[in-house]
Amino acid sequence: MTKPPKTGRPAIQRGSGVALWRQIADDIRAGIASGLADADGRLMTEAALAARFGVNRHTVRAAIASLQREGVLEAQQGRGTFVRRRARYAFPIGARTRFSAGLEGQAGRRTHVLVASAAEAAGPDVAAALHLAEGAPVMRLETRGDGDGMPLSRATSWFDAERFPGFDAAFERLSSITAAFAEHGVADYFRASTVVAARHADAADLADLRLSPGAVVLVATAVNVDRDGKPIQFSVTRFAADRVELMVSGQSDAG
Repeated sequence: MTKPPKTGRPAIQRGSGVALWRQIADDIRAGIASGLADADGRLMTEAALAARFGVNRHTVRAAIASLQREGVLEAQQGRGTFVRRRARYAFPIGARTRFSAGLEGQAGRRTHVLVASAAEAAGPDVAAALHLAEGAPVMRLETRGDGDGMPLSRATSWFDAERFPGFDAAFERLSSITAAFAEHGVADYFRASTVVAARHADAADLADLRLSPGAVVLVATAVNVDRDGKPIQFSVTRFAADRVELMVSGQSDAG
């Protein structure tokens, strides 16, 4: 049987500028593992959820529909709404972090595609990360990593355009940052730093990762260096938190 509503009412902020259904979807997503679903994964009824949040059932339905579009929940005819059982991909963040090898053994089909690229002048953050002068020419790549056809990550990366001319074309042809580096004379490289944070997905994340409003993304800001310790890549990667968990290890050789 579905568990009864918890005592106490979650804090839903009216007039906050965030739609009630979105706040409820966030709370459902966070609370699935702690009482909102029974042992079989069946979600509390709409009536119970409406009472829990102090809203009407229409608002609850909007929240549930959002989570169904996102793939967190699924409706089963005549049975109710269930948590969609799917394992997260474990993505290692370590000394050698590579997209394809990081998913090896987890995803049968791994693709890394170029979404867009542009030549631009390095801003302050990019220049500092790559040890370049502000305004130096850099190449920006927008890429997406998929596992078995599901978008898992969306990255923005910058490279020294003078050291790596045509890097965008090399990546588009080879579908691999590592292979593109090798073509430019960098046989090996290492992760110098990674900072991980979590935030709500913005409009671009929603579209690129096929998420619903209120979804959470893990954001990894990283610098890769060559064997001499010179920075060669600065990247900001967004991972769909419901699909990917990041494993941080200084010993990882994941590709």
